[in-house]
Amino acid sequence: MEAETAGFVDCHCHLSAADFNSDLEDVLERAKKANVLAIVAVAEHSGEFEKIMQLSERYKGFVLPCLGVHPVQGLLPEDQRSVTLKDLDVALPLLENYKDRLLAIGEVGLDFSPRFTRTDEHKEEQRQVLIKQIQLAKKLNLPLNVHSRSAGRPTIHLLREQGAEKVLLHAFDGRPSVAMEGVNAGYFFSIPPSSARSEQERNEPRNISISAEFIAQVKGVSVEEVKEVTTQNALKLFPKLRYLLQK
Repeated sequence: MEAETAGFVDCHCHLSAADFNSDLEDVLERAKKANVLAIVAVAEHSGEFEKIMQLSERYKGFVLPCLGVHPVQGLLPEDQRSVTLKDLDVALPLLENYKDRLLAIGEVGLDFSPRFTRTDEHKEEQRQVLIKQIQLAKKLNLPLNVHSRSAGRPTIHLLREQGAEKVLLHAFDGRPSVAMEGVNAGYFFSIPPSSARSEQERNEPRNISISAEFIAQVKGVSVEEVKEVTTQNALKLFPKLRYLLQK
């Protein structure tokens, strides 16, 4: 195994969340001690873009930027709502500005949870926002980091219809038969620690070992093998990653 890949890659993390404002340095130190080689920091809305880019500069080659517009917008739980094309319009000039420094586009996707998506119009606008970001990713030759809560089948069908090729489906909650459609399309799936333990607490990159142990147990293989295979998968999915890890 190549030296630069002998560790974990966290493919989906919200380092720009306010939860990390007070102890981000400690969180990143703990991640390094837990053998995390790189962290893909995803955005949910344009207000996070600059912070993620600053973190990626400050922790070059360790925190990697992934910018996009999530299907649910609003900072506070009571303010959360389905995304609109206006949200994307605000984000697009920023995405254009940062495009050469991005590892991927995300977190994008569909979220048909009833509390956010009350009408067919909401669903259709989410689809349009996702289509535009799939097209952008294709134009920039970047992978997509995708959210699909309560919308597994529509998300995979839309990705395939739009010709998306490099795709990570994060915390996929669809049926196994639908997941297999994604597998057959060549998509990757990330397994969060919540698969192994469901209590609601702040998640952080060092917890990737929980996911690895869970996968190892389910598959009957060693944690070392899980680490090797998942990191090789990350290198396949994010072509820029190998170059960044060697810096």
